[in-house]
Amino acid sequence: MTTDTLDLPALRQRYREDKSAVLAEIAALGPHSRAIRGLLRRLSRCTDSVLQTLWQGAGFDPEMALVAVGGYGRGELFPYSDVDVLVLVHEGVQLEQDEALRTRIESFIGACWDIGLEIGSSVRSRSECLAEAAHDITVQTSLLENRLVAGQREAWQALDLALTAAMDPAAFFTAKLLELQQRHQKFENSPYSLEPNCKESPGGLRDLQVLLWTSKAAGLGCSWDELGRNGLATPLEVRQIKSNEALLSLIRARLHLLARRREDRLVFDLQATLADSFGYRAAPPEAGSVASTRGARRASEQLMRRYYWAAKAVTQLNQILLLNLQDRINERTGEAGVSLSPINERFLDKGGMLEVASDQLYHEHPEAILETFLLFQSEPGIQGLSARTLRALYNARSVMNGAFRRDPRNRATFLQILQQPEGLMHALRLMNQTSVLGRYLWVFRNIVGQMQHDLFHVYTVDQHILMVVRNMRRFFIPEHSHEYPFCSQLAAGWDKPWLLYTAALFHDIAKGRGGDHSQLGMLEVRRFCREHGIAREDSDLISFLVGEHLTMSHVAQKQDLSDPDVIEAFAKRVGNERGLTALYLLTVADIRGTSPKVWNAWKGRLLEDLYRATLRALGGRAPDQGAVIESRKREALTLLALHTLPHMAHKALWDQLDVSYFMRHQGDEIAWHTRMLSRPLSQLAAGATHPTLVRARLSPEGEGLQVLVYTADQPDLFARICGYFDGAGFSILDAKVHTTRDGHALDTFQLISPDLSEHYRELIAMVEVELARTLELRGPLPTPSRGRQSRRVKCFPVLPRVTLHPDEKAQRWVLTISSCDRVGLLYSIARVLARHEINLQLAKVTTLGERVEDTFLISGPALQHNREQIEIETELLEAVKD
Repeated sequence: MTTDTLDLPALRQRYREDKSAVLAEIAALGPHSRAIRGLLRRLSRCTDSVLQTLWQGAGFDPEMALVAVGGYGRGELFPYSDVDVLVLVHEGVQLEQDEALRTRIESFIGACWDIGLEIGSSVRSRSECLAEAAHDITVQTSLLENRLVAGQREAWQALDLALTAAMDPAAFFTAKLLELQQRHQKFENSPYSLEPNCKESPGGLRDLQVLLWTSKAAGLGCSWDELGRNGLATPLEVRQIKSNEALLSLIRARLHLLARRREDRLVFDLQATLADSFGYRAAPPEAGSVASTRGARRASEQLMRRYYWAAKAVTQLNQILLLNLQDRINERTGEAGVSLSPINERFLDKGGMLEVASDQLYHEHPEAILETFLLFQSEPGIQGLSARTLRALYNARSVMNGAFRRDPRNRATFLQILQQPEGLMHALRLMNQTSVLGRYLWVFRNIVGQMQHDLFHVYTVDQHILMVVRNMRRFFIPEHSHEYPFCSQLAAGWDKPWLLYTAALFHDIAKGRGGDHSQLGMLEVRRFCREHGIAREDSDLISFLVGEHLTMSHVAQKQDLSDPDVIEAFAKRVGNERGLTALYLLTVADIRGTSPKVWNAWKGRLLEDLYRATLRALGGRAPDQGAVIESRKREALTLLALHTLPHMAHKALWDQLDVSYFMRHQGDEIAWHTRMLSRPLSQLAAGATHPTLVRARLSPEGEGLQVLVYTADQPDLFARICGYFDGAGFSILDAKVHTTRDGHALDTFQLISPDLSEHYRELIAMVEVELARTLELRGPLPTPSRGRQSRRVKCFPVLPRVTLHPDEKAQRWVLTISSCDRVGLLYSIARVLARHEINLQLAKVTTLGERVEDTFLISGPALQHNREQIEIETELLEAVKD
């Protein structure tokens, strides 16, 4: 009998019907996850039945066996997971030489695929399995979870016994621990990414599987109940593990169903639908709740918050049980026990791990909870918390109540933690992981696991806050001074770093409540300062930083820093040099803590320029406009002399430039422009037409290109330049547009390109030749290209906004555009401006992930009439829509 004699269509239909019935039950579970384990086992049994029929039909030798391995071997099969099997053959079989057996196996595997099973197969003898397992931890792990599906039981049992005999529990534990650490590093050691992998991310199902693998390898239990009976987990921990495992399993199964393929990531595309399958609906919080000031919460946000809390619990329990397993394995292998050294009457040093002297310590002395983290910071040689301490913290969560938060001893200890010279970030992260931070700072608990529904934050609110504290802390560590040299220079002269850490800890604490989170956060931090006895002067500084933490980036990225009135207004807002320095450090730390994509050298330059200009104004050292211009001219002339330019070579160009040019460009930029243009201009015959000149160089800021364009001015010039950069794949960060007295445009652009680091010479040459040719040829403006929307933009759309209002002097207009970023966006805007003959003087392009906030300083006759203003705004809205 062979698979050819089987009725494969009927078998396939039976399998589809059985599988569909199970999948329908999974879909119908709603939010209830307790039944998911049984349904996954039923799905596994459906697959067993089909494989047994195919195995019998294949006519294999009775002494062979079909063994389930991996997740299928565990008896839990997710809807679109691979079905991993081992075809166990006789010792000494050579498939290359046994054509009949090879043909049967190929026919069997082909029939499996015909039925609809996604088979992952291997064909090995017992000795080959042992050899592969000895050299590959992945194979060893897969074979650890083996189960007979069909064939000879004796052959399978011999394999299982041989694998058990060959197992080295200590070596296996070490290998799986290193593997876990590498996997966690891949996900930045955090379960809080916005699109977590419910299987592989920290706190995912894989963390639980590692516990069962290592305990089974050591003979300490194959299930959670067995781990409990063997004293490795408490009854509470067993219940918590089972509950969270069920939720993660249901999420993973539903993801497979929604994606109709193996998908373990909670991608934005699926989060809303997944939340709907759990019964979540967008709704405001319950009246009278802590979060009652918040607006309506998205259904997906509610689901993700539930996921994050489950992942956090799994992370905690995984750490506790792994440490317990390690101790038990060490005992079994006869390794010497770790010596205990007393630290004080409450705590011991257990080989570098902080150990509680009593399991009831935290219940009897709740103030010892925060003391744990203070000792973790300050005690030399302590590298972490022992399993006993972690378990005691986990079981003491109910102790951290209102009375605990009001206890003066705890308030004093928490301030000490913030004020320690070392170990702050390790302590805060550990406090968050063990839920102590959120239970002591109840307002922090509200933002644990809270998503940020925008296009530039890549972390949940609590993780973003800790990232900002980390960035601030690094300013004060000499080993990191190369990362932010100017920030490290300022930090070196700061007397109370803990004030900045506190401001960073509270700056986004009120996110998600609705209203202005900066002002709400300022109220929260004032309460914190009052309760913790912080001096009035220090409290005022901290609350100022929280309330104004968005101001400096707004001014730097949206306003004209060459305008003295802008600097003066900002100086009045910050008040003094101490407030300015603190706000600058917090602003840099905050922007760097949103996403790796948001920060760039150009933003750093804008912030530093604003800091220096404001510092001069605050110190009464703000020179008048004429003095600033003369200073920049002297700097430029000094630089020009280094390039052996003739003494008066600059005159032909500078005589054509007005005050605004010199106010908007630093001395090094003026010198570069003059070097590039003075010689070509001096060689022109009287009355000759000025050529179109394009010059490019690597940006002095250390990132991107700086491009100079000099040509006869024309109404659509900015649009033409943007059109070229759009087609060439460049993104514009900044544009400074000037018209000389003799009617020529002298424009400077800051550009970035993904290929710049490897091919900058070729790109510079290309831009200089092609852009000049494009501007000289003229012709109609090309149609803007329209790139595809990213997944994040589709899931978190930004409502386009266009605002147009006169500047404070009523001489020019400020145009602000907010929308989703896409290819061709700036060019589309420039085409509208060109169509209405709008003169552009300054463009600041701020990219926040997939969102842009662009600001333009413009003028033109069309802006003087309300009807035309409305028409321009309407056309701009149409242009930025996707």
